[in-house]
Amino acid sequence: MMKHLPLIAVMIYLVCSPLIASAVSGVDRVVTARMQGRRGPSVMQAWWDLLKLFSKETTTVNDIQKILVIAHCFFAVFSGAVFFGGGDLLLVLFSLTMAEVFLVLAAYSVNAAYSEIGAQRELLQMMAYEPMILLTAVGFYLSTGSFQVADIIKTDIPPVVKMPGFFMGFCFILVIKLRKSPFDIATSHHAHQEIIKGLTGDLSGRIYGLSELAELYEEVLMLGMTGLFFITSDPMSIIYALIAVAAVMFVMSLTDNVFPRVKWEVLLKLAWIVTFFVGGSNLLLLTLI
Repeated sequence: MMKHLPLIAVMIYLVCSPLIASAVSGVDRVVTARMQGRRGPSVMQAWWDLLKLFSKETTTVNDIQKILVIAHCFFAVFSGAVFFGGGDLLLVLFSLTMAEVFLVLAAYSVNAAYSEIGAQRELLQMMAYEPMILLTAVGFYLSTGSFQVADIIKTDIPPVVKMPGFFMGFCFILVIKLRKSPFDIATSHHAHQEIIKGLTGDLSGRIYGLSELAELYEEVLMLGMTGLFFITSDPMSIIYALIAVAAVMFVMSLTDNVFPRVKWEVLLKLAWIVTFFVGGSNLLLLTLI
């Protein structure tokens, strides 16, 4: 039975991730609505929206756009499958980066003004969060002695004990990865003008549905990485990890509603400052221990 646990985890991830991420997004929408004095949509509204997209007519500017979006979705799903299968954390991050690159190329392939601006802003976001994500992987290796997720979760002490700086830095760039304000400069979950929705502005129907599906899988992966900071060989640690993930998501919702969107220059400066001081100091401490 223990031999088949990684396979079971991957199957659960592949089947249940869209529903889980849709429910998380739905709760986030309800919390946001309550903060703004509104009732808000149903919890599973994101799931119904996704299903509706797959029933719409698909219009693409060119064939390469369709291929690039499919590749984006594939690598996003593959990244999570490797992670929940207990695979190499570096492979997970490199595959996830490939997924983002394909989405940027899909936007560039349209040769439209707003799509090109969205692609450029997405590249800026990648420049902002990639260093901190890679440092986080290095931190897991230094604190547990392995890049394998299966080995990291077998430790006796939660990695966050040795990695508080990496955890704070990861939570900071999580705002960028989940496209929350003030760092949603490339695209956003909320209705916005074309310059903000430019990255996916020329996608429609099932192709747009695939990009949204990839985002749901990526969201579950990001939440899984957040929980990885708290999971140990003790089964009870899973409960603690879920509580920590819920707390982080609440802070994300609060941040999304409190702070206005910043310019890309501010995004880069803040992300690199946090990476250098918070992540760098924690990395220095781990190398000295």
